[in-house]
This record gives sequence, structure tokens and C-alpha cells, in this order.
Amino acid sequence: MQIKKLTPNLVVRNVEASLKFYSEILGLEKTMAVPDESPYIFAAVSNGSVEIFFNDQKTVAAEHPRLAATIGASLTLYIEVDDLQPILDQVKKAGAKISMPVTDQFYGMREFAFEDGDGYTITVAQKIG
Repeated sequence: MQIKKLTPNLVVRNVEASLKFYSEILGLEKTMAVPDESPYIFAAVSNGSVEIFFNDQKTVAAEHPRLAATIGASLTLYIEVDDLQPILDQVKKAGAKISMPVTDQFYGMREFAFEDGDGYTITVAQKIG
């Protein structure tokens, strides 16, 4: 068996707000939405190699109450980029909460972390040197 892809599937309070946030901060584009017009109960964003799903909390709660119980702290995303500065600039411009300032780690990565509107932590990392 070979795993070909891993897609985070985030339960969120507002799919439209998540689409906007991830588009503005990370440059990901909407690739799918259900229904076709807002208000959405599901949507996906991608840049070709990275994909993230968003599921409306109320819809998930109706079908799977346990899955919708916790939003945010149950998952963190770690994203490696070639240059973290443009993302840091976008995070600051958006006023998102920075939970870890830019830090050079002993394992050769420069990183910072921020939270999206639902409290999911996103760490952005760049190789040093």
C-alpha cells in the first residue's frame, strides 16, 4: 500500500470565512463548494500540491455530534515554504493572532505560528541556509 495524499478536513464555524482567510493568507484557491453558492456546508481549497477541506460545524453536528464537539485545538497544520516572510506579512495585515514569533529552531528551520478564526494553529516553516 502507498499513501498518495493526506488532506486535512477541518470542522469550522463559517465555511465562507475560512475560504477567505486561507485564500488571503496562504494564497489557496477554492476548488470545490457544496452547494455551488453560499452559504456553503463544505468547501475545499488548494494550490495544486496542498489541499484543505472545510466542513460546516452545524452540518457535521447534525450527522456526527462527536466530530463537531471540538473546533481548533484538535489539530495543527505544519507548512513548509521557500520564504515565510510574505505569509508573515499577510498574517500581520489580517490581524491574525501570532502564537509563536519567528524563531530559528535547532533543527534547521525558521518558523512562526498563527491561528485561524477557528483556533487552528498553522506553523509556517522555512529551511535555514
